[in-house]
Amino acid sequence: MTGINKRIGLLGGSFNPAHGAHRRISLFALRSLRLDEIWWLVSPGNPLKPAEGMAPLAARVLSAMAQAKRARIRVTAIERELGTRYTADTLRALTRRYPKREFVWLMGSDNLAQFHRWRDWRGIARTMPIAVIARPGYDAAAIASPAMAWLRRFSVPLPSFVNRGEWSAPALVTLRFDPDERSATAIRRADPDWALRYAGPSPRDQLTHRRIPSGEETTAP
Repeated sequence: MTGINKRIGLLGGSFNPAHGAHRRISLFALRSLRLDEIWWLVSPGNPLKPAEGMAPLAARVLSAMAQAKRARIRVTAIERELGTRYTADTLRALTRRYPKREFVWLMGSDNLAQFHRWRDWRGIARTMPIAVIARPGYDAAAIASPAMAWLRRFSVPLPSFVNRGEWSAPALVTLRFDPDERSATAIRRADPDWALRYAGPSPRDQLTHRRIPSGEETTAP
């Protein structure tokens, strides 16, 4: 993209563990939005999810790295380094730290359904465009959500969004593809000791190149 900053998709989550659906929706977003790459933001912790059963950060990062192999996906726990507690603050910090990047926040329709519960969710929408990816069973709740009632006026057709010379926010684009019903919850039920496979030295962050400790902190949506 000559004359245009690199375009990066941001996918945040617990990745407890990362699995094939994370990879599949990311590759779909890469193609659909014509992104240069996607960054998986592995959250140290999410207060909207129970702490019980949350694997150490290093294990979750390693599971994400295994799923991201040979794809234009970088795995990072940069929220620890930024010292941000809320997603809104994280995204603003990323735009300041990487001014030559154009970011789009990738969100499943399950998250859109509860987006109005996130701190400063309108601030998130004003910081960067949002691409919503269909999730089975959540579309109706997402459409009826308070956040969607506000965001609907900023909806942009996919071709118009992709072909913009420069992205601006607020902007909402919806991506639809065959839903993938794999979930981290189901994986944990089938294999509660999955994190033991990732025991060992702490991994190195693929964005900051720093070692990622396994201690937990809380990062809020």
